[in-house]
Parts: sequence; structure tokens; C-alpha cells
Amino acid sequence: MKKLLLLGIFIIGLGFALFNFKGLANQGEFESIIINFRQDISITALDKNLQFIASKVQEIPILNSIFSEEERVYIVEGDKNSLKKLRKSVLKKEVEYIEPNYIYHSLEVPNDPAYTQQWNLRSINIEQAWDETKGEGITVAVIDTGVTKVPDFDQTQFVEGYDFVNNKIDAQDDVGHGTHVAGTIAQSTNNNYGVAGIAYKAKIMPLKVLGVSGGSVADIAEAIRFAADNKADVINMSLGGGGDSQLMRDAIKYAHDKGVVIIAAAGNENRNSASFPARYPEVISVAATDSIGEKAPYSNFGAGVDISAPGGSQTGKIIQETITGDNQKTAFIGFQGTSMASPHVAGVAALIKSTGIENPDEVREILVKSARKIEKDPLNHYGAGQLDAAKSVKLALSGQITPRDFLRWLKNSGYLNPGFWIDGGTITLLPKLGMVLGSYLLAWFLRNYLTFNLSLATGLVTGSSGLFFLQGLYIFDLPQWPFRLMGSSVPELGNVVMGTNSLNPFFASALIPVILIVLFLSHPQLKYVAIGCSLGVASFLTITAFINPLVWGFSVGLMSQIFLLINGFICFYLAYLASKTIN
Repeated sequence: MKKLLLLGIFIIGLGFALFNFKGLANQGEFESIIINFRQDISITALDKNLQFIASKVQEIPILNSIFSEEERVYIVEGDKNSLKKLRKSVLKKEVEYIEPNYIYHSLEVPNDPAYTQQWNLRSINIEQAWDETKGEGITVAVIDTGVTKVPDFDQTQFVEGYDFVNNKIDAQDDVGHGTHVAGTIAQSTNNNYGVAGIAYKAKIMPLKVLGVSGGSVADIAEAIRFAADNKADVINMSLGGGGDSQLMRDAIKYAHDKGVVIIAAAGNENRNSASFPARYPEVISVAATDSIGEKAPYSNFGAGVDISAPGGSQTGKIIQETITGDNQKTAFIGFQGTSMASPHVAGVAALIKSTGIENPDEVREILVKSARKIEKDPLNHYGAGQLDAAKSVKLALSGQITPRDFLRWLKNSGYLNPGFWIDGGTITLLPKLGMVLGSYLLAWFLRNYLTFNLSLATGLVTGSSGLFFLQGLYIFDLPQWPFRLMGSSVPELGNVVMGTNSLNPFFASALIPVILIVLFLSHPQLKYVAIGCSLGVASFLTITAFINPLVWGFSVGLMSQIFLLINGFICFYLAYLASKTIN
């Protein structure tokens, strides 16, 4: 009885909630009403309806424009009460629909003439973010080659920085790199000149640590502490190298503990790990994407990469105003690199902080949670995904992220989701389990010849699935290839090397099982591994032929399917012949 009562209360409550939920489609504002009459009613009937509507709402409906006559779309001034009256009184058989004439607002588009060339800002949905914040009250420290106040910084606010290379207060740029980076973060915007910046109401703190030939860890570490001590909210470091430093670790921890969000470029060596200082755990490491959203050719990836952002490529560079040449002339120049990707994240971090989020770990969570996730990312080219300024700001404004919220996100789209751990989502859990169970089923068919033991089980798992749950595992500062190797079945070993979803026909065939059986058939234990591997490969190839027949060098579909099924049969028959030799 109690259960029925609770069920009844639940149903009533749910019905009440649904009845009162207006939904997004009914949440707009309007001052007039759209009446779309049927095109097949007579002119007389149309005039009669127009007069009737005028008597009901004391307003005369008019055509929306000269182009509305054929469609018979009329507009009449009115509010919600008028809308209710019309919907109740106008004959439904004579109108297509009556609905609010909602008012939409344009998203802010800056008047900077070269903004149209900044594909990178539109790709992170910056215009929607600007509807909420422009970074007011936030200071971003640019630890770089210094910053020169070029003309397109005319409205940008600066706070006092320092030149650690020459030991002076004035941190002028003599390279052009730092000025370009600072421009992405806070170039003056809506000033009818040049280009735009992401958090253009934020303040820039220029800290020079690099010259033409680079800079030292000691200077960079001092600049980090200087930024933290002088109330910087965000630090951007579009720099990096290959050495771990305790001095740098201490400086980064010091700044992080003081509430500073620290962001750094992942590096430009196309290497399977981020550079220092990006790879330190307190730092948000940024990889680069090109103008179509793919990994930039130069960008580091893999271990230590947290998120990706536009960094540009030869087909589309990041344009900002900076200095150029020995004469220090100013120009709008396109650069490419993870150095250009990092300030995108720094600018969005400034927008997030301006909403009232202070904890750097919470800023990181917002950036990660709001990123556009890339489903097929087996080598971690994109980290949590691609930067999305609009979603980041929306999430920051939606209220404090509770542990329950974060765990829910982890479960639905991150580390707790099995799809994340299984080859970046390219292979689902059920087919993998099916491959394992299928290999055991094939072994069961040969039960008269086989003795189930650890060697056979090892072969079955190795051939059918590998330790597949390890494929998406990323442990800070460790390369992924051991996990991907252990997480791959024999047919997938070619994918580990090539980083592709198309099966390599040399591995996804009977070739390796043949070699293993020839080599180990006379060995007392390894013969079971070889036979099990052959059965496992047979199971993998057969199931893959029906769920994802994609083999390199073959057309998608039938040809790949035939290849996989033939080789699957050969593997099973090979295991059958080998098992008959067992006493």
C-alpha cells in the first residue's frame, strides 16, 4: 500500500512539474503576434478574420512585409493575454498557426575591421561569452618576451610588470612574441581598429623573461612569484623546454596556492608528451588545433595535455598586432604554435574568473567540463576537448560546481565512463566483451583437444581484446604507449603504431597466429598461448566483420568484411589443426 501511495505521489508530482514547465521554446520575450493564414482561404474569409482579430485585440493586423502576401503572414501587436484570446477565438481551420513574434538579440560582434579574419575567436564561441563578461577586474600576467603597447592596445589596461632579463621595470618586447600573445588575451576591442582580444576588459601584467635566445628557469620562476605577489589572477606562459626544475615546481605551487590560474603551451615538437612547465600538475597544458579543428601538425599531444585551443597552421594563422623587425615597427601578423593556443585558454580563464570563480582548481574543472569532447582521440591530441568560451562562461555562471556535479560529469563524459577508457570511444564495451567470450566459446568447441589453463586464457585474451580498459588511461607525466600496447589485441597492434582506426591487414589477419603456431607448437606451455591467440584473433575478426569492417587498403564494407571473415575462419581452422596434435 505504501509503495502504491509513493508511486501515486511521484506521478502526480511529475505531472505537475511537466504541466508547469514552459520549456525553452516558450521562454522568449515578444511584443507582437504572428498569424499565418491558410493560403487556400478566400479573400472574403481573410478580410472577415482580420476584422474579427482587430475587434478582439483592438489592433489591426498588417502584413509583415511586401514578401508576406503570398504566405499570408500577418503581424498584430499584443501580449500573452492577446495571444490567449486569439488562440481561443480564431477558427483553427482558417489559420496555419498563431504564435509569439519573439524578439531575438544579436550577439556582440565587435567593430574591429580585421575581426572577420579571426576564425580562431569564432571557433571558441567567443561572441556568446561576451554577452556575459569581457574579463572586467581580472589581471593576466603574460610571462614572455615582454609586451609593447602597440596601437591596438589603446584601450587595454596595463599594470606594472618587470623585465627579469634586463632587471628593470619597463618590460618592453624586443621580439614580438609576447605582444602577440597578449593581444590574443586582451587586444583592445570595439575600437574601430585592428583585431579583437578574448578578455579585452582584463588588465595585462607584462613580465619579460625571454629574449631572442630564450630565457632561464630562474627568471621564469621569479616572474611566477612576482605575478602571484602582485595580485595576478591568471598566468600565461607561451614557453617551454625539456627540463624538470625544483625551483620552477616551487614557484608554480606557490602561485597556485595563492589562487592563480596557471596556463602554459604544450610545446611544438609533435611529441607524445607536453613540455615543461606545461606538464606540471598545477598547470593547465594547452595543445594546438588548426582552422578546421584538427590537431595542428606541430603540436605536442598525449601525456600531460589538458585541453586544446586554436593555434593555427600554414592554412590559417592567429592574427594579432605586434612588433616586427629590428626597427620595431608594428604590424598585424599571423603566428602559429601552441604559444598561440595557450593565451586563448588564458583569456577564457580570465572570463571565468570575472564571474566570481576564484579557486584555480574550479576554473580548471569548468574549462575541462565545458570543452567540446572529441570522441575519437586515441592519442590524446585534444585533452579534455576543444576550448569553448561560451559554455565555460555559462557553466561558471550556473552556480558553484559541487562534488556531485563533477562526479556526474566524470561518469557521463569523462574518466568514469567506460567509453572513455576503451580506445577513446572508438570501440564499445559490449563488442570487446563479446570478443573475449567468443574466443572462449571457440575454445569450448575444441574442448576434446584443449585443456583450459592460464596459458590458453592468456592467448585467448591477447588475441581477442587485450587489456582493452587500459587504452584510454592517462597517468600524468607517463607516456601512453605502454598502456595502448597492453590494451590492444593482436589485430589492433598496427593501430598502436599508426594511430588510426583502420585495421592493418598484416596484423588483422591469420599471419601472426600462423607464425606463433609454427614457432611454439612443440613447446609444452607456449603452444597453448599460440592456439588461444589464434582462437582469440578468430573471434576478434569475426565480430569486427559485422560491427566495424574497416581494413586499410580495402573499401569500407563488403571487401573488408570478406577479408576479415576469411581470415577469421583460417585462424579457427588453424587452431583446430594445432589442437589435434595435443595428447
